[in-house]
Amino acid sequence: MVDYIIVGLGLAGIAFCEQLEAAGKTYVVFEDNSQHSSTVAGGLYNPVTLKRFTLAWNADEQLAIALPFYEALEKKLDTQFDDKLVVMRRFATVEEQNTWFEASDKPKLSKYLDTNLVVNTNKAVNAPFSLGKVKETGRIYTAKLLKAYRNYLETKNGLRTERFQYENLILNETSVSYQNIEAKNIIFCEGFGIKENPYFNYLPLNGTKGELLTIKAPDLKVNSVLKSSVFIIPMGNDRYRIGATYNWEDKTNTITEEAKTELVEKLSKLITSDYEIVDQIAGIRPTVVDRRPLVGTHPMHPKMAILNGLGTRGVMIGPTVAKQLYNHLAHQAELPKEIDIKRFEKRYRKSVAKELDDKRRADNLNRKD
Repeated sequence: MVDYIIVGLGLAGIAFCEQLEAAGKTYVVFEDNSQHSSTVAGGLYNPVTLKRFTLAWNADEQLAIALPFYEALEKKLDTQFDDKLVVMRRFATVEEQNTWFEASDKPKLSKYLDTNLVVNTNKAVNAPFSLGKVKETGRIYTAKLLKAYRNYLETKNGLRTERFQYENLILNETSVSYQNIEAKNIIFCEGFGIKENPYFNYLPLNGTKGELLTIKAPDLKVNSVLKSSVFIIPMGNDRYRIGATYNWEDKTNTITEEAKTELVEKLSKLITSDYEIVDQIAGIRPTVVDRRPLVGTHPMHPKMAILNGLGTRGVMIGPTVAKQLYNHLAHQAELPKEIDIKRFEKRYRKSVAKELDDKRRADNLNRKD
């Protein structure tokens, strides 16, 4: 018997695994590599929403937990994946500069927004109104982290690389059983894969497709993140990650010409140097209608829980909500109402009622036949 079964090994799954490791709990992870959002994520951690110069949701608390979390994980895995990149916001007008200064006067933002504007001296960058520097930012190389963590789990026989078969899950009063594994709890960290989960697919996880380009630009010579209508993330060796698009209709991981065209057009307004597109990737972000994570236990099955909906700021949010979920399960600590899936209890009741109604209709048709 193990303490936990975890389904999904993206940022949420890793964060929860680390909570279990710290508590000395046993677990096994199922991962079928069907979801790509963590792998293709830009991986930025940035406490400020740079479109409107506002503090991101719970940014102070999340950074205080996330930064030591990744530092400890680097030491544990003997892998460097946290790059303390500076984020620079390009100003399009003098009015945007003024808005930046107004925001920097606010107590919660003053420690993150540098009031000394940076004059652009890079001829390959189009920034005539200077740049604003954001403090306490960086990038997690998510693909590198995921690979290192999977290798770690394989060395301790804690990873099953196979599709989780929901129909084979047995729910008992005090435990759950799957295949030859009995566990005290099961946690679903599936990202957009939740749509196939019969226990949690009632939750309003919409999913937003994002596509990114990788370019090679030898003359660009940028060593910080540039943020405008797109972001430019330096990756070394004259390569840069360009993103990202937002598509609320397409739910596939297939790259598109439309997204490439959109990114190229926006990039042309930010840089003037020549470049070559060397890669394009896509993934579905696990986004929720109210832009808050999905955390908590199933309404009818307390041994079953979910950790999902981290959205575009998963590297910042993941360690905090994983800690909150573990404390909820292990120590009965209350979850913050804004992340608790109880806020969607009405949707669950409606889904159950619809399921019963569909069953009655099917039964009536069978009787007529």
